[in-house]
Amino acid sequence: MSRHQLEVYLDKVFDFSRLVGALPEGRQFPQHPWKKVFDAVFLGAAMQIPSLLQIEAECCSGALAQRIGPISDDTIGYALQRQSPEPVFALGCEIARRLKRNGVLHSDWSRGLVVAAVDGIEICSSFTRCCDACMQREVQHKVHGELRTDVQYYHKIVAVVIVSSSVPIPLGIRFQKDGETEVACALALLKDLVDQLGRRFLDLLVGDALYMQAPFVKEVERLGLDWAFTLKENQPDLLHEAERLTTGPPSVVQSQAEQELRWWHLSQVDWPVADRLVRVVKTVRIEHKRQVTVRQDGDHLQKSKGELELESTNFYATNFDLGTIPPLFIYQLGRSRWRIDAEVFQTITTDCHLKHPAVHQSTALVVLTMIRVLAYALSLVFYQRQVCSHARARAITFHEFAKRLAYGFVALAANTG
Repeated sequence: MSRHQLEVYLDKVFDFSRLVGALPEGRQFPQHPWKKVFDAVFLGAAMQIPSLLQIEAECCSGALAQRIGPISDDTIGYALQRQSPEPVFALGCEIARRLKRNGVLHSDWSRGLVVAAVDGIEICSSFTRCCDACMQREVQHKVHGELRTDVQYYHKIVAVVIVSSSVPIPLGIRFQKDGETEVACALALLKDLVDQLGRRFLDLLVGDALYMQAPFVKEVERLGLDWAFTLKENQPDLLHEAERLTTGPPSVVQSQAEQELRWWHLSQVDWPVADRLVRVVKTVRIEHKRQVTVRQDGDHLQKSKGELELESTNFYATNFDLGTIPPLFIYQLGRSRWRIDAEVFQTITTDCHLKHPAVHQSTALVVLTMIRVLAYALSLVFYQRQVCSHARARAITFHEFAKRLAYGFVALAANTG
């Protein structure tokens, strides 16, 4: 049977079929082998199918009928629940190693450094569905127009994503446990990644102000990583000292047509809580935008155009030794963390249905989410390197690409039928 271009690419670059085939089986007497179940979930996620029921339909009589064959959603859920997440996590790490070896993680702006961002996101919130691993909280919401307080069940995951490359690559995810903080969950994930990938795989970690905590910073440095985190009110002494030392004129002002950037560089600022000195960069970004205002003038509406200035101030703290690198690099690092929200979480939520539970059992949900994230990463790499790079005009969107994957499997089935 002819094979889809995506699968040909994955086997050629990553030896993907062999790696998946080597995953251990979690059931004693499976009717369908684990590789078949994995392929169904993986290809369904790459095609951006939200539910296991729809994957079952595609396997029985749809796009995956020839590639996978009949398999029920109950079978998929049963298999997912009895698989161990660790081999799937290790598979993602092996893919990351090959991506780095192939130069996919390299970028010029980061000066050869592999920069990762860490952040958390909530998924699968519900007032009715829950599992043994759910966290819970009381939430006020309206039911039939009346305000009431109910227990809401939800999960939260922490992700570490390469943000220095042209394509943001998720390295791994970890489900936050009930009673565990996001920072503790992130540290456990980082330790798992370092155990799998080695201490020299990542160079620098970026994140929001939540991670600017002395114990977390200390552990990150023990893992051999430099760091750059947003500085806000959760570190009041350090922030106050940085504000006091940057009241004068900026070190540098960069002006462009649409924005102006002012920045201050403090090579050593006392961080009392951690009993150490850190580097701080303050930036003030002023964006010049055109604004159209409409006002009523008698019986007529009058339009007028004017200039609008949007000003944003940010502080970034880091332990990174700049050497001859300009301090503006710290600003670039701090800004790069937004890719995990603006690109990864947004796309994987809206297009790849990350928040759709599909199956709400503790282990099954973890394994399903890991496979979905891996499918997102690999299909995005294929999309960027094999679709966008070969497009003569405007390339199709990532969402359109996912739909064409389905058409491609249908076409292959028709040609070989």
